[in-house]
Amino acid sequence: MSELDGILARRLAKGSVPAAEVMALGLYHPEHGYYRRSEGPWGFEGKDYYTALDAGPLLGQCLALRLRQAWERLGRPGRFTVLEPGAGRGWLGRDLLSAAEGPFAESLHYVHRDDNPAGKRAAGEALEPWLASGRARLLGEDEALDPFRGAILSNELFDALPAQPWRWDGSRWVREVLTLGGSAWEAAAPGEAGAWFESQSEGLEPGDGSIWCEGLPDLVRSLAGTLEEGFFLAIDYGDSALQLLGKGADLRRFRGHRVDGRWWEALGESDLTADVDFTRLRRLLEGEGLVEFEESTLSRWVREHGPLREWEEAWQGLKTRERMQRTENLLQLTLPGMLGERFRVLEGWKAAL
Repeated sequence: MSELDGILARRLAKGSVPAAEVMALGLYHPEHGYYRRSEGPWGFEGKDYYTALDAGPLLGQCLALRLRQAWERLGRPGRFTVLEPGAGRGWLGRDLLSAAEGPFAESLHYVHRDDNPAGKRAAGEALEPWLASGRARLLGEDEALDPFRGAILSNELFDALPAQPWRWDGSRWVREVLTLGGSAWEAAAPGEAGAWFESQSEGLEPGDGSIWCEGLPDLVRSLAGTLEEGFFLAIDYGDSALQLLGKGADLRRFRGHRVDGRWWEALGESDLTADVDFTRLRRLLEGEGLVEFEESTLSRWVREHGPLREWEEAWQGLKTRERMQRTENLLQLTLPGMLGERFRVLEGWKAAL
């Protein structure tokens, strides 16, 4: 029995435990949580999952162009800060810093914010040239950051927040819990979650349900509060509140590149995620003063904002293997059924007060 199994067993001896609390324990226990391990989960062979960053540098290159547009809109300030919370290995920062050019590159300062030990170690290596020059900085999650002009980027951040699945059984709300016998559904007062679900539905039917992330408002408030003026962009799994209710969104477990709903097994050794309610995320951002929202799939976003013709021309001079890698990277981001269709992008803008 692992340390987390022991902790959970003692909790279960006193009664059922809500799924969100199990998720929080499995991912963020200070010593034994999945995201507090010394070895990272990202990549292919022997890992649990891969991201768009493993597919190649094109996402970072596309973001660098989008950030340059934000920098120009701000009047080309001498310092343009980009904060990435939950930044993991720092590969997104590496790719966009590598792609930035000219005066924009000179003004760009990247802040990597994450407490994942494996991520911080990998980020130190990936960002070494920019850390040495002062254009990148590693920041802990509890370390304060002065308000800045620039941008906030989040890539698969919000889907890792502890989330609670709820279902409407036809007469009442029930929530998913863990018992000594496994997963179960128990009646409970949904509070704010129930009011939100009902406000977003077109008439609840038995089996409708979604996830509720209790910590989302505080995180959005803390992030938006650091941005004085500039650009916000989130890339994540998720959908609108209405779509999530209709499909009965729940928790997922990633282990060895396989996905299932057995979120209570191999606790601390498996990644746990939940779809992001983009309707609620946008509403919370609006409450923090953000406007001019745009939302799309990642694949459409790349097709709209990526320099596809310039890439094609530049790749002609590459060696065959490298050209094929770039092409495969682009296809992963843009073709139906691939990575780009699994993620959504939400953009917003915050004007100075």
